[in-house]
Amino acid sequence: MNTRQDQLKAIDRLLTIMDELRAECPWDKKQTMESLRHLTIEEVYELGDAILDNDSEEIKKELGDILLHIVFYAKIGSEKSEFDIADVTNSICDKLIERHPHIYGDVKVASEEEVKQNWEKLKLKEGKKSVLEGVPVSLPSLVKASRIQEKVAGVGFDWEEPQQVFEKLKEELEELQHEVDVADKDKMEAEFGDVLFSMINYARFLNINPENALERTNKKFIKRFQYLEGKAHERNTPLRDMSLAEMDVFWEEAKSL
Repeated sequence: MNTRQDQLKAIDRLLTIMDELRAECPWDKKQTMESLRHLTIEEVYELGDAILDNDSEEIKKELGDILLHIVFYAKIGSEKSEFDIADVTNSICDKLIERHPHIYGDVKVASEEEVKQNWEKLKLKEGKKSVLEGVPVSLPSLVKASRIQEKVAGVGFDWEEPQQVFEKLKEELEELQHEVDVADKDKMEAEFGDVLFSMINYARFLNINPENALERTNKKFIKRFQYLEGKAHERNTPLRDMSLAEMDVFWEEAKSL
């Protein structure tokens, strides 16, 4: 592995390249924080895919892409005389020190849970009126639900046992079924949301990341369906012309792979 000095040199090299690109490349010159925003989001999702695939080489590349974006935003900030990469770095360093009094102060903690609770208390002391202020509005709903539940749990608003959450989930499923039976579309949607929220909460108690779990299932389904498509192609038979029984044979084959 590289030494600390090598790592610092690499960061300095990236900063130099960023300066050169911003000065000389027509595309890089035109970029703004707004134009980079959607690209940054895509890069984060690509990193997420690489992590789920446990592909260390791809993780390294995607981290590089995200680091480039951080440096890019800092460069734009410096051009506006608002902040630079040192300000960005010192800001997070200061926050980490302030939020870890059990490391940099005299606070004692006995568990990870106590660390989380202290974290939320410290954020409220920093001026936030609600522990939920830090949940981005634009987060995907599944991720947002996870963050909401984690944050309120951090201040003690939580169930005590996983079984309690499971019972709540069953209750929400019964309420959903009732609205399905009476065919009230609006209430069906509301109850379906409650079921999903309860499922995400139950996942937290099982120490399962629901986003990772769902994406694993997405990947699994895609792999199996593409196997089915491949078999249909081998038979020169469009999927729409195959019976469900025929499809199921290949689906079961895919599950065994």
